[in-house]
Amino acid sequence: MIIWEIIKMAANALKANRMRTLLTLLGVIIGVTSVITIISALDGLGQSIAAELEVFGPTAFQVSRFGLITSEEEFLEALKRRPLKYEYVQAIDEGCVNCEKTSVEVVAQAEVKYLDKKLRRVYIIGTSPSYIEIIDIQVDQGRYFSLEEDHSRRRVVFIGTTIQEELFPGLDPIGKTIKLNNIKYEIIGIAKKRGSTFNSDSDRLVFIPYLAYERDFAYFDENIDIAVKAKSVALLEQAMDEVRVILRARRHVPFDKNDDFGMVTADAILAALNQITKFLRFGLVGISSIALIVGGIIIMNIMMVSVTERTREIGIRKSIGARQKDILSQFLYESLILSLGGGIIGIAIGVILGKILISLMNFNMTPSVSAIIIGLAISTGVGLFFGIYPAMKAARLQPVKALSYE
Repeated sequence: MIIWEIIKMAANALKANRMRTLLTLLGVIIGVTSVITIISALDGLGQSIAAELEVFGPTAFQVSRFGLITSEEEFLEALKRRPLKYEYVQAIDEGCVNCEKTSVEVVAQAEVKYLDKKLRRVYIIGTSPSYIEIIDIQVDQGRYFSLEEDHSRRRVVFIGTTIQEELFPGLDPIGKTIKLNNIKYEIIGIAKKRGSTFNSDSDRLVFIPYLAYERDFAYFDENIDIAVKAKSVALLEQAMDEVRVILRARRHVPFDKNDDFGMVTADAILAALNQITKFLRFGLVGISSIALIVGGIIIMNIMMVSVTERTREIGIRKSIGARQKDILSQFLYESLILSLGGGIIGIAIGVILGKILISLMNFNMTPSVSAIIIGLAISTGVGLFFGIYPAMKAARLQPVKALSYE
């Protein structure tokens, strides 16, 4: 009950100086808003990356010429490597005991046209028929192409929903013919919608048999990637080791030399990205925290002015029995009300701005509980840290001197 009375007194004191209170709140709101916006946006980025990498699956890994590059030095070294070859896919199929599925993967860009409608810079992905069993691409209509169609270099195509929506609005595209760089391909299937990530439409793709791709789109000595699916999560490491041995033998890599290819899993990519965003998070939050420090200094200055203006009030309260801790509590509660009020408003604005920022980048985001907790903790800490000195100064005033203050 005593605490409630102290809170009421603190609130009334703040209410009596509305303009001062609003200006103080503004300092805290700006600081907390900037911190929460950055944390929410980075959390949204992490969530979107994780969702995108889920498509790769926990038992899949990719073999490529470059692998996971984390520095310019590594990139320049990787440029010296020879491209992977299509024949390695069969070698892995035959030699890897713990591998369940293997597929080639290669990408080009082309113009896709149907009648008078066309889309430019569409990604054409050449794969093996097993690709759909390695990567989590689901069939919405029709089917993916078969082994026979791949071997016979049939010009058949499996399209994303964006291709369907933009070239065939209100029509069933199955069985119709589109042109990929003026080469006719028959549509045999449509993928389920996946959405956008990194400002890139994951449904603006077409998949064709690799051997047809090799004839119609491949360039000399072109880089290919190999997607591999292990038999289980427990056997993933063994499968990767087997593939490494097979490729080192095929590429005649000396025993004392490093691999001249790279292998990555979804977890490895996510870990590397999290490492990058961790430093980014610390840096951006550190910079934005300057606004919070400014807000805290404003709180301290305002509270110091308040103590000076209310010196006689403090003297009267002490003369009728108020203890030091009562005065200390009142001014600390005033500081906490200011900082928590500003913190709550700042969190709300920060989450909204974070969502706007994420939506502009075509990411998905759910409000982060950790961001909200951090925001409340920061605003509370600011209130306590910068409010303690004015509160102690008020509590230590001598009643006689306070009553005689003009």
